[in-house]
Amino acid sequence: MAALLAGLKVLDFTSLLPGPVATLMLADLGAEVLKVESPTRMDLARMMPPYVDAAGRVSCLHAYLGRNKRCLVLDLKREQGRLLIERLMREQGFDVVVEQFRPGVMERLGLSYERLSGIAPGLIYCSLTGYGQSGPYRERAGHDINYLALAGVMSYSGTREGGPVAMGIQVADMASGSNNAVIGILAALIHRLQTGEGQHIDVSMTDGMLPYHAVGAIKTLAGEDEPGFETEVLNGGSLYGFYRTADGKYLAFGGLEPQFFAAFCETLGLEDLIEGSVMQPDRLDRARERVAEVIAGRTRDEWMELFAQVDACVEPVLSFNDAVSSELVKAREMLVDVPGPNGGTLPQIAQPIKFSGFRPQYRHTGTELGCHTREILISLGYGEQEIDSLKAQGIFGEIDI
Repeated sequence: MAALLAGLKVLDFTSLLPGPVATLMLADLGAEVLKVESPTRMDLARMMPPYVDAAGRVSCLHAYLGRNKRCLVLDLKREQGRLLIERLMREQGFDVVVEQFRPGVMERLGLSYERLSGIAPGLIYCSLTGYGQSGPYRERAGHDINYLALAGVMSYSGTREGGPVAMGIQVADMASGSNNAVIGILAALIHRLQTGEGQHIDVSMTDGMLPYHAVGAIKTLAGEDEPGFETEVLNGGSLYGFYRTADGKYLAFGGLEPQFFAAFCETLGLEDLIEGSVMQPDRLDRARERVAEVIAGRTRDEWMELFAQVDACVEPVLSFNDAVSSELVKAREMLVDVPGPNGGTLPQIAQPIKFSGFRPQYRHTGTELGCHTREILISLGYGEQEIDSLKAQGIFGEIDI
C-alpha cells in the first residue's frame, strides 16, 4: 500500500509545537521529513521531562513530535552550515521547507525563500509565526494564550464571575498553526502539479483563529452585539454545558435540538422545562440551578447508566487516561505502539485521519539530537575526512555525530 505522500521531501526548521506537529502529520502520511536542529539552542520540546531513555536524551514529547523524522544537527550561523543546506536542496530535491523563526531570521541566515527557490525552482516554502510576515506585530514573541487573546476568542470563553479560562490544550498552536500549515502546503503542492510554480506561504496563528468565531461572533459583523461571557448558546448562555455529579466528576450536555433537549429534561424529571424558552436570563439562571441540583444527586456512572438508552447528547467528562482506554479510542485505533530508542516500543497518539487505501507506518519515535547527521552527509557524497573537517570547524557544535 503506497504512502499518500511518498516521494515528498520536507526540510523542517521548526521547534516547540506548531511546526513539528505540522511536519509530523506530513511524515505520518509518508513524506520524508528531515528536521534541522541547532547544536547550541536545543528545542525546548527535547528538554521537557519525562524522558524515555535512561540517559535523558529523548523526552516523551520529542519522541512523539519527532516520529518518522530524521534529524540533522547544524549550526546555521556558520557559512558551512548554510552551504550544506544549499547542497541538500540542490542534490536531494527537497519539495517543501517549513520554518518557524521570527520574520527576517531565515533571510539573515541566507536561507530565505528567494534564495532557496533560486536553487530549487518550484519550492513550497511555509513560514509559520504568531502574527504573520507583515503587519505591526510581526516582530513580537508570543504563545498560544497570546494569539487566543488577540483574536478575540478569550473575550467570551469563560464565565461572568471568573473571566477568561485558560485552555488545557494549545488551540491556536495546533488547530490554527499546524493544521493551516498542512492545508497551505498541500494546496500549494496541487497548484505546483498544475503549473510547476512554487510559492511562499505565510501562516499566522492569530489570523487562523478568526474563522473560529463562525458561531459566536461572526454575526457581530452584521451589526449585532458582541458576544460576552455566558451570553451565547454554546458558552453558558443556555443549558448546554457541564454539570458536577455527586462524586465530583462531570457530565457534558450538548442537546441543542428539541428532541435531545426533551429527552434530557425527561430523564432528569424536569419535564416542565421542555415547554417555552429557558434562554431568557430570568428563566435561564433558575433552570440551570435546577438541572445542577438534580445532577449533583447521583454519581457520574449512575447518570451514564440512566442515559445509556437515551439519545440526549449526554457524555461523561473523561480524564485523559480514561479517554485513551475507552472503547471508542480502542475501536478507532487511536493509540499505537511505536519503536523507541531503547529497542522497545512507546504508546503514542496515532494519525487521526482514516483512509480506505492507506495505513500509516509508524517507523520510529523521535531520536537523539543529530543522530542521522553522519549518514545524511555521506548520502551527499562527503567523505569521512571531510566530515571530520566540518566537525573541527564546529558546525555540529559539541554533538557527537
